[in-house]
Amino acid sequence: MKQVEDSEILALFAVERTRNEAFNLLLKKYQQKIYWHIRRLVLNHDDCDDLLQEVFVKVWKNLDKFRSDSQLYTWIYRIATNESITFLNKQKQRSNTPLDEVSSELADNLVASSYFNGDKLELKLQKAILTLPEKQRIIFNMKYFDDMKYEEISEVLGTSVGALKASFHIAAKKIEAFITNDEIDY
Repeated sequence: MKQVEDSEILALFAVERTRNEAFNLLLKKYQQKIYWHIRRLVLNHDDCDDLLQEVFVKVWKNLDKFRSDSQLYTWIYRIATNESITFLNKQKQRSNTPLDEVSSELADNLVASSYFNGDKLELKLQKAILTLPEKQRIIFNMKYFDDMKYEEISEVLGTSVGALKASFHIAAKKIEAFITNDEIDY
C-alpha cells in the first residue's frame, strides 16, 4: 500500500467533506509511531492510550492551523512530547515524590504490566533509560528508538543540534554504565 504524502493529507483536510478521510489517513500513517513515542516516555499502556487520544484530539482541533513551517510528523511529535511531559509532571505533583522515585515507580509498573513482553535485557535497558533526566530520556528515545535525525529532534524540542548531540552522547554513556555496572538479576 502506497504511503500517503503529508501534503495530500493536508489538502484533503482543508476540504470539509474529505476531512474525516484525511484524518483517518493521518492516523494510519502516524498513530503507531506516536503510540510508541509516548509509551517509551510514560511506560504504562493505559496512560499511553489516554495520552494518544488526547494528542490526536489536539491534532484534529488544530490541523487547520498547521502552518507547514515544519514537517507534519515533527509537529505531531511536539504535541505528543508536550502532552507526555505535562502528564509526567502532573503525576509527579500528585504524588509529591521526587523524580527518581517516580522513575522507580514507572519501572515497577513496567515489570508488572501484561503489555510488556521484553526480555531481561530490554527491561534492563528501560530501567537504565528511566535513570536519565527527563530531557535526556526524551532525546535518547527519539534518537535511538524513533531513529530521528538531530535536525528533526531539534524542531520538536526547540533545542540546538549541538546540545542534542551532547545530551544523547551523555545519555548513551549513562545507559552503558548502568547496564555494565548493574549486576542485579531481574
